[in-house]
Amino acid sequence: MPHLKPKTLYITLSALMVGLVALVYGALMLYEASRSDALMLQQAGAAAKRIGREAAATVETELRPARVSVALLASGALGSATSEAQRLAALPQLAAALRGNASVSAVYAGTASGSFLLLRRLEDDAARSRMGAPADAAFGLQSVDRDGGEARGSYRFLDAGMRELQIVARPDYVFDPRTRPWYELARRAGDGQAVQSKPYLFFTTGEPGVTLAEARGAVVIGADVSLKALSTMLTRPQISRSAELLIATAGGELLAEARRDPPAAANGVKGLRQVADAATPLMRALWARRDAGGGFAPVQTVDGREWVAHALPLLGNPGREGGQGDVVAGAALTLLMAAPREELQAFQIESRRHGFYISLGLMLLLLPLVHLLADRISRPLRELARQAEAIRHFEFDSPDPKRSLIREVDRLAVAMTAMKHSLRRFLDISAALSAERDFDTLLDLILRETIAVAEANGGAVHLLSADGRLLQPAASHLHGETAQRAGLTWDVQAPDSISAPVQALRADGPVEVDLSWDNPSHLKAYEPLFGSLSASRVRLLSMPLKNRQDETLGTLTLSFAMPAQGWTEPLGAARVAFVRALSGTAALAMDNQLLLRARKELLESFIQLVAGAIDAKSPYTAGHCQRVPELTKMLAQAACDATEGPYAGFKMSTDEWEALHIAAWLHDCGKVTTPEYVVDKATKLETLYNRIHEIRTRFEVLKRDALIERLEAGLGAEGAAEARAQAAPALAALDADFAFVAACNQGGEFLGPEQLARLREIAARRWWRTLDDGLGLSADEARRLPRPRPPLPAPEALLADRPEHVLPRAPAETLDKGNRWGFRISQPEHLYHRGELHNLAVSRGTLTDEERSKINDHIVQTVKMLHELPFPRHLRSVPEIAGGHHERMDGKGYPRGLTREQMSPQARMMAIADVFEALTADDRPYKPGKPLSEALTILARMVREQHLDAELFELFLRSGACMAYARRFMAAELVDVADVTAYLS
Repeated sequence: MPHLKPKTLYITLSALMVGLVALVYGALMLYEASRSDALMLQQAGAAAKRIGREAAATVETELRPARVSVALLASGALGSATSEAQRLAALPQLAAALRGNASVSAVYAGTASGSFLLLRRLEDDAARSRMGAPADAAFGLQSVDRDGGEARGSYRFLDAGMRELQIVARPDYVFDPRTRPWYELARRAGDGQAVQSKPYLFFTTGEPGVTLAEARGAVVIGADVSLKALSTMLTRPQISRSAELLIATAGGELLAEARRDPPAAANGVKGLRQVADAATPLMRALWARRDAGGGFAPVQTVDGREWVAHALPLLGNPGREGGQGDVVAGAALTLLMAAPREELQAFQIESRRHGFYISLGLMLLLLPLVHLLADRISRPLRELARQAEAIRHFEFDSPDPKRSLIREVDRLAVAMTAMKHSLRRFLDISAALSAERDFDTLLDLILRETIAVAEANGGAVHLLSADGRLLQPAASHLHGETAQRAGLTWDVQAPDSISAPVQALRADGPVEVDLSWDNPSHLKAYEPLFGSLSASRVRLLSMPLKNRQDETLGTLTLSFAMPAQGWTEPLGAARVAFVRALSGTAALAMDNQLLLRARKELLESFIQLVAGAIDAKSPYTAGHCQRVPELTKMLAQAACDATEGPYAGFKMSTDEWEALHIAAWLHDCGKVTTPEYVVDKATKLETLYNRIHEIRTRFEVLKRDALIERLEAGLGAEGAAEARAQAAPALAALDADFAFVAACNQGGEFLGPEQLARLREIAARRWWRTLDDGLGLSADEARRLPRPRPPLPAPEALLADRPEHVLPRAPAETLDKGNRWGFRISQPEHLYHRGELHNLAVSRGTLTDEERSKINDHIVQTVKMLHELPFPRHLRSVPEIAGGHHERMDGKGYPRGLTREQMSPQARMMAIADVFEALTADDRPYKPGKPLSEALTILARMVREQHLDAELFELFLRSGACMAYARRFMAAELVDVADVTAYLS
């Protein structure tokens, strides 16, 4: 199908109209939402102000009649009454005040002498019951008469016609009005000045209210005004279904509230409830959020729900009455209102929803047209996006994108296809270069891939010599076949060299060199190249290979066969750039391999250095450090070669062989911390030197002492001869004792109880020391001497375990139970115990427990040292392999107490190699090498005791590794076994 002419992208812009419509609608919706919020806040604020005005009017409506009644009573007969009779005569006026003001619950008068008169309306049985009034009582009169000096209290009960029904004397009723706040407030205000108390809870009715009072001469007239009308008023306005309102004092005392869930009655409360205690959780939260001015932001979030709230002050100043300046003592009140935002905006939300549905319907009607346009325009772009996403995830298997009718999209598709193929080829080559670990194979791969990408006919890689004077051939390809390395070597310092690699080094960049068959100098230098390419003209593209430090490693050269005529143009910047980028990746891969090779050589040198240090420290371990790796690798190879048995499928990778090699060479690296005099201890008394010489000297002294004692006992030659004869048995006994002690020092045989008893008997003999043994000592030795020192001459035991022989173990050398290496070994109390008797009493061998622990400590140090080395991932098994050759299959080994299942096969192999080498080695000062038969007998017993791995022991014998090692490293006379498999039973 012929490709149609692409059209411009301009015609696709019409598809943006739907987006513009949606954008305009969204902007309108945002504007409408903001206007809705502002209108909602405005309406809520207006409602709060309206309710505040109604609440202030309600308070004033309740207080104004009561205030007038108090003023009338004060200006009437009650205000001038001076006796109880005169006060009782004013009862009709008091009753009239109660009947004319439904909110007034009681009126009363108090005098300067302390007399008091109070008339209370008894509206229900509960009020009558509280005062003990008759059933038909309408008023209760409480009076206290102090005009005569003594207080006389009484209750009178009156019917609706003010006829007295009952009088009850109440000596206990001694109420004193002078102690009440309303009395004191009215007195301070002065005659004719009305005062108002703070709101409080009436004791008799339990209703919130205030007291109005006015002083006239010696009498103060008061009235209790209930504010329960506020609660009734708050329930009338319906701001919203879930709105909550309350009125409280500035101090937080709750006067009235309207809420969704009426509160339970509070029993036993003597005062006004606090907002913080009695209000709803919402109101408590809003009350607590008020700022210093008593307000807060109009929109509040409480328990995840948005509320529109207002807090408004309700000032209680009544103004002026009849020209009199009334004084109000009460504090301002606060109206707190809150309504859910979604209820206040219900209409706007519903309107917004309808608008959304209408717009959505219009959008749905336009969808078919939008789909046709968008699909036709975006299909190639979607395909390109998928291609780009696949390339981003390095997925190159998808088909190439199709051509497009839109010019810009079509050009993008062509560029995307070219980029995909280039990236795939480049990444494939990079992955192959990174995965290859053999240096020679890597060079060959670099050259073959570069020739293929550049579409060249051949190529060569040259590496710069260590002195930088020569470019030596490392790899070469012609016509797809590998050529010999021994090819063209170029002298970098040659002044007029026609070599392309040399010119690339000098130019420090890519160079192109044209070669011609008819040029003698070209033919002489490149005759094999002309012959291999069968061309008379050849073009060479050469460029340097550099590492990360911009150091030149060598050159990469590509060969292109040219036609005999024409083709004088360069190879092209794009091709050269691609080859240059690929050569950079190749150079990094080569650099990585060179660095890896250098690292391995450094690590191998370090291993040899450690082994050499151990060898230099103790020549008796030199052979061990060399033979154990050989035997371990023999056994590992036997396991890999096994075709049957437990190890039939056992294989080891190159990394595992490297780890085994390193672990085997470093398995005793901890011996660098072990004192050589302990490793090489040949006799029991040997430390830094053999202390038997000291003991021999003491025996010599004893012999001479015995002889001298006898000689001095006699007189003259005859006496001396007789003394010698007498001393002969003692001298002979000393000779025998010394010979026994010397034999004990060699540690060849088991030391039984009889020998130990004789050793202690010899040790108990005494000799006299006349010289101070504290002279000429080091500071450390002097600190270990016991104090005080005995006076001279001092008796000394022939053999002794002295305090200065004990070297304590430093805290730093003590292993905790929970140590981070998992060591589970017991340590003796002391670091060293050099006591003569303690060492001579060793039952087997020459080592004490302390010295044996020090010997075993080398594996602890090995594990510690290897754990500190930052091994790469493929060598992280080295500490486990090297540190496990003293473990046992039954978990009784050291240092970790591992079982067979917890050890790798390589670690179990090294355990067998370590034991077998130690048994057969004949270069140890403290024992001769054992014959092969005896060594295999011991190994078989250790297998039965679950010390060594039985399967590996069988493999060791059947594979021939045992005999191969024996013939190579053991003396011929010690190889006394023909069939080692006999030891398997």
